[in-house]
Order: sequence, then structure tokens, then C-alpha cells
Amino acid sequence: MKYETDSRKVKEGQTFIAIKGHTVDGHDYIFDAIKNGAKEIISEKEIKADVPVKVVKDTNLYLKEHLVKEYSQKLEAITMVGVTGTNGKTTTCYLTYQFLKLLGVKVAYLGTIGFYFLDEEKNLENTTPDILTIYNLLLDALDKGCTHLVMEVSSHSLYYERILGLKFKVGAFTNLTIDHLDFHKTMENYLHEKLKILNYLTKDALFIVNADDEASKKFTDIWPNSLSLGYNGDIKILDYQFNPSTTTLKFNYQNKDYQISYNLTSKFNVYNFLTSLFIVNSLGYSLEELFQIVPNIKAPKGRCETYNINNKYVVIDYAHTPDAVEKIIEAYRVIKEKKIYTLIGCGGDRDPLKRPIMGEIATRLSDFVIFTNDNPRTEDPEKIMQDILKGVKKNNYKVIFDRKEAIREALNMLDKNDILLVLGKGHEDYQIIGHTKYHLSDKEEILKYQEN
Repeated sequence: MKYETDSRKVKEGQTFIAIKGHTVDGHDYIFDAIKNGAKEIISEKEIKADVPVKVVKDTNLYLKEHLVKEYSQKLEAITMVGVTGTNGKTTTCYLTYQFLKLLGVKVAYLGTIGFYFLDEEKNLENTTPDILTIYNLLLDALDKGCTHLVMEVSSHSLYYERILGLKFKVGAFTNLTIDHLDFHKTMENYLHEKLKILNYLTKDALFIVNADDEASKKFTDIWPNSLSLGYNGDIKILDYQFNPSTTTLKFNYQNKDYQISYNLTSKFNVYNFLTSLFIVNSLGYSLEELFQIVPNIKAPKGRCETYNINNKYVVIDYAHTPDAVEKIIEAYRVIKEKKIYTLIGCGGDRDPLKRPIMGEIATRLSDFVIFTNDNPRTEDPEKIMQDILKGVKKNNYKVIFDRKEAIREALNMLDKNDILLVLGKGHEDYQIIGHTKYHLSDKEEILKYQEN
């Protein structure tokens, strides 16, 4: 790759582009980049240096335009799938990735839980990282034989044009519910950004929607080559039966009934599973062929990840929006034998409007709730908790700020056949307090308890 925006990563002969970010200005590190071997600088300011300096009005725009111009045509060799929506992106994409990998396809996954290709797993800062990271990852994967990509497409990435130059052969929309309103301000703005994924489809692309979500019609009105799933979709959900770790699903497609069991549970995963199934089907694989693989398909880490501790069920899930929290608790209420306990918090420096809503949902639907920290960042945890508790109308909760202690306390409360939902962080193995990341894994804490 010719370009670099991080002075620490500059290699001999590269062009360093000084990007002004939210907290760091690349212009402050130009001479570090030159020391590391940069042979050209792209800057928004005049700089006296021993290498050529090109001054442009907008370095971020310069980077995007040149990446697209120089590399996007090469990336057309990869068959790309893009999935957007508030909830379900990770599960839908990871299931699709697993299907294709099990079919022998050299496929990559890019999203919330990282970048996966061959036997490599890389952590990423964002669901959809910056455009330079995306291009670097995909060009490297292409050189190693990658033929397919399954990618989560966030509203932020669409707003900031992080996927400029990419084209999706298949796209999908999962749902639209309250999230990121600290950034988008209104649901109309949020939907407007999601709709932009249609600008990144190939001319003959298929777009798959959740027909039971009201916003789906906005997508199909614009993109007629679509396939819908739901109770009244082209793929019609007929019935499903759950237990804590599997689902048996009946659906109808093209006047034929199908029944399949798979290793995920809950109603919302019915939509995720069907979306992934038909994404892969649209890429040329028959349903019968895919059904043979289904027993080997598993949930991604931190998505309804279930542990049986002496017949007490513990579920780790990334649910961190009102809709996701409501759906997961409702899902386990359907299959519970005894009580449901929920452990949950809300992130700091993020949309405060959802906090009281999540507090109300958790206490209304659970038998008991422990409210705890979830990445307070630079906000006062007491203030975050006050916001959460504003929505609470029942006295069936306690507050334990220390998340490790909260997990142990919740596990101690469980009796046989109770279910504990540990929500909010999912796959994350850290807690952000102030500007510092501390190691903390819900899964590790649960496994430690199990060993004792």
C-alpha cells in the first residue's frame, strides 16, 4: 500500500497523509513519519521538510479519492456481501461467513468481532473501520487468495464514506431500532444513513430485508430486486420451537415448506439465520446443500453464548440497545422454567436517551436485575446509573458498580434451571474507564466461577 495515516506504521517509501481526527491531528506527527521513511507528505498546511509536501484542502477526501482510484477496481475480484441494521449484523455476517467457509470458499469476515480470514483473527477498533484499514485488509486478503467478503456496514461508516469504492453483490437489512441518536439526532437521520448502503450495490445485486421491520419498505421502494423474509415475506416464517441452545424452524419459500434445526436460540436469531441462509443461497448454493452444513454452524462469540453451570444457564450477549435488550429477555422468557436474572449497564459518552428505557425494560421483563458498569469511559458511573434508574418502576434490582463483583453476585443468586443474561459487552474483553482500557471478560469471569 502506497499510503499511511499513522506515523508509527510508516514504511520506507510510503506517502504519509496527515489526517486531522477528533482527538489526534496527523499534522503533529509529520516529522515522525519522515523519520520512519515517508518519502512524500500530503498535508492541509504548508510544511518545510526534506521530502516533497503536497498541500490539499482536505486530506481525508484526498485519501478516499486516491484509494478508490488506485485500488477499488482490483477489489472487484472479491464477491462482497454487506449487511446493515441496528441489531443482528454480527450474527448474520458471522453465520454467512461460516456457511461459505464450510463450503470451501476462501471467505473473509469484517465486523464488530474483528477481521477473520484463513486462520487469522484481527481485532478492529470499530464495527466498520476507517477506509485505509479496510483497503489494507482486503488487498492483503486478495493477495492471499480471498474470493468472498462478508461485511457489517454501520451507519457511521456510511456517513463517513468508509466503504467508498466497494460494491456488494448481495446486501441485507436486519432492522432499525433506537441507537446512536447521540450522533444521528433523529431516527429519520439514522434511517437516511442506513439507506445509503443501496449506493454500494452492484447493478444486479440482490437486497434481502426483514419484512417484519417497518423500515424495510424504504429499502425495497428504492431497490426492486429484493427478497423479503418474515411472517408475510417471500420467505414466510411458519413456526419455531426453542430450547436454551437450539431452534427448530419451519418456513415456506416458493410454495415449498422446509424444517431445519440449528444451534442458536431466540426469535431474533430466526431472522438472522434466515437472512444468512438466503444470502448464501443467492450466491449459488441450494438450500438442501446448506442444510447439510447447518449442524456445524454456531453463534459468534458474545452473541447468545450459552453456558450450563450445574443446570443453571448463563448467556453472554452484546445486547446494548433497548430493542436488543427487550428481544433477548423476551426470547428467554419463552423458554424459562424458573427465574430470569439480568446483568446490564450502559456505556458512558454514548446516547443517554436510551438509558432509562433500558432500565425499565430490564426490570419489567426480568425477575431480578443487577445494574453495573459497562465502559463508563469519561462519564461518572454514578451519573450513568442515575439515568438508568430514572426509567425503573419496580423494586427488583440492585446496583453493583464493579462488574466482576456483579457477575459473581449474580451467579451466586442462581438456582437450578434459572437463566442469567449477562448483557452489553458480549465479545469484548475490556472495560474502558476514563481513557484507559482494563482487561475484563464476562466469559472469563463466568468460567472462573464454574471452575470454583
